[in-house]
Amino acid sequence: MRAVDQWGEIENDLDADWTAARLSFVPEGETTEAAAILAPIQPGRVGDELKIHVSRAGSGTERLRNLLARLDERRVWGTLTLTGVDAEVPTVRPAAEQAATLVDAWDAAVRALPPGWSDLLCELELDSSDHLPRAALLGSPFNPTRSADVVGLRFRVSGKAGYGASPGMVRRCFERMDAEGLTGTVTVLHGLSDTENVVTQGPVWRLAGRSV
Repeated sequence: MRAVDQWGEIENDLDADWTAARLSFVPEGETTEAAAILAPIQPGRVGDELKIHVSRAGSGTERLRNLLARLDERRVWGTLTLTGVDAEVPTVRPAAEQAATLVDAWDAAVRALPPGWSDLLCELELDSSDHLPRAALLGSPFNPTRSADVVGLRFRVSGKAGYGASPGMVRRCFERMDAEGLTGTVTVLHGLSDTENVVTQGPVWRLAGRSV
């Protein structure tokens, strides 16, 4: 089967919420020509296998389809397989915002996440700007940054390895804030499931043109 048709079948079977896919292409003959054709998407090479990462955003899928069509035109045959998928975690808000304490809010937010979540971008919105310096100090273990949209802090959480605090560390920080009477709401702004950090420290979100 042609490489472009193999990708068509793989793409049709992906869930509606997929954001990126990891693929493997193993040529039937020499790997060098296939690697040269696929060079614009910078495939990784492990022996005779070419590892490809395609993002759903922008022109990622169209670019991949065009390059696979070039493989077919050059009669560079091989097997294309799916090795992994990244998917967007639904935004979680109401349960966390109704909680009585920050710890309760955090526990509710974590309970609402789907199994397999791996990376979160979260926001702590404080009820008073007077609480901001103390919250930043008590929350320093999860490396917060000042939110541009609300009086509060943004931080990343990792369910596996990679950039971001552990869920337990975040909970401990909120316990300290609760003990000092700091109040506010906790929101999961964005999340990803089943990511794998290949020579990186994790995914990057871009908000208002800035990487977070």
